[in-house]
Amino acid sequence: MKNLLNKEIRLAASPLAWLFLVFALMALIPGYPILVCAFFICFGVFQCFQSGRENNDILYTVLLPVRKTDAVKAKYAFTALIQMLGFVIATVTTLLRMILLGNATPYVNNPMMNANQAFLAYMLLIFAAFNIVFLGGFFKTAYKFGKPFVLFLIVSFLIVGITETLHHIPGLTFLNAPAPIANPVMWSILGGAAVFYVLATLLSCKVAMKRFEQVDM
Repeated sequence: MKNLLNKEIRLAASPLAWLFLVFALMALIPGYPILVCAFFICFGVFQCFQSGRENNDILYTVLLPVRKTDAVKAKYAFTALIQMLGFVIATVTTLLRMILLGNATPYVNNPMMNANQAFLAYMLLIFAAFNIVFLGGFFKTAYKFGKPFVLFLIVSFLIVGITETLHHIPGLTFLNAPAPIANPVMWSILGGAAVFYVLATLLSCKVAMKRFEQVDM
């Protein structure tokens, strides 16, 4: 498994997967739907699957002396690695923004989503959606990725639209607080999203392994 993950990083990874991690810094932009950074990070991973199909990466992997299910695990592990790198960058940026710029006028008067614990929780929801919708859909055939990606595109922007709306609802304005560093409710929201991400990813991986076992390469 370790060798397969190393192969994903060294051979299968598109340069865009690493480059698009820069989008995590969008947390600093006021007056912009910053949650789309999670979509772009996932889009970088999508580029790996696109280039991998053209290079017959899946076929090459299953021809190695490994189990087919290990090929699925490696793809999920690589995807989670990229997602967590993006999440760490966004977390550091968000904490710096809350601590150093929490009272800055552009953020206090920001009508769009502020970078805080809720924003980070929403990122994890989009990552989970990618793992369920795109990765799970891809391994139905291990070749066709257009439909799964379009479905993920729809789901991710629905999440962006809903979460951008939530903090405008009376009683939920606290979700857009620019500096809720000591708010236990906000940390609970982030913790719940983290648990959901882990469980959703593991379940999706398990389903994908069963699907891929039935694919005739």
